[in-house]
Amino acid sequence: MGRRDRRDAVRLTVLGSGSRGNAVLVESGGEALLVDAGFSLKDLARRLAASSADPARLTGLVLTHEHGDHARGAPAAAAAWKVPVLASAGTLAALNGRLKAGTATRALAAGRAQRCGGFTVHAFPTAHDAADAIMVVVEDREGRRAGVAYDLGTPTAALAHACRELDALVLETNHDEVMLRSSRYPPAVRARIAGTGGHLSNREAGLLAAQVAHAGLAVLVLAHVSDHCNTPELARETVARALRGTAFRGALLVARQDAPLPPVEVGGGALEQLALPLGGRG
Repeated sequence: MGRRDRRDAVRLTVLGSGSRGNAVLVESGGEALLVDAGFSLKDLARRLAASSADPARLTGLVLTHEHGDHARGAPAAAAAWKVPVLASAGTLAALNGRLKAGTATRALAAGRAQRCGGFTVHAFPTAHDAADAIMVVVEDREGRRAGVAYDLGTPTAALAHACRELDALVLETNHDEVMLRSSRYPPAVRARIAGTGGHLSNREAGLLAAQVAHAGLAVLVLAHVSDHCNTPELARETVARALRGTAFRGALLVARQDAPLPPVEVGGGALEQLALPLGGRG
């Protein structure tokens, strides 16, 4: 097959990521899939408009888990845009009573792909302390694959396997371990964040990124950066250091909490290498 035209690229937009809300948009072939809806409907619509994305093109809303910073806007968004909600059976059960009447749901199960419009959604279980948390890989008709992996708890071998051979990856870099230990959080909160059901540190994310890095990984977006126990600069520096000596030559970006990153096009020829500032804390 010859080199793809830019119009055939997958467009990845991190609409926002952090402890106050998360949402990632994947677009391909005139269709779009929203992964998580951790903002109000009004805010989601504003972020989509800022990214020149049309919610009328949405074919579905995928949820990684039921926590508010990932699912807050899901009931209103699914109803307003008339799209199904795709999530694990445990997440759908945890959302029972919150989704609006008439909202279609589809259960995602590990090892069983689910079609949604022109996309195929793959779910992989994670260790986060939610009802039935997953990371997701979204594959388009051309076989290009974008992964969204945050709220991971611990970087397991199964998680590393799920993140291999991706074209784009959104990966959690929640906290710096030293900053977390010296933070004002109560001991129980610090233990929960650093525990096997909590969040990945910069160091853990760097180790995972180095495991899954390959020449075809066009973009790696660091996400869910803590307001209080991390900085975008630390997250990027730590992961960049871990990636030295690997085959990764793509764009290394840091998601913002308060505004979308500019869209990144993957797979339509050369990656549009964006000279992005690190942005505010997420």
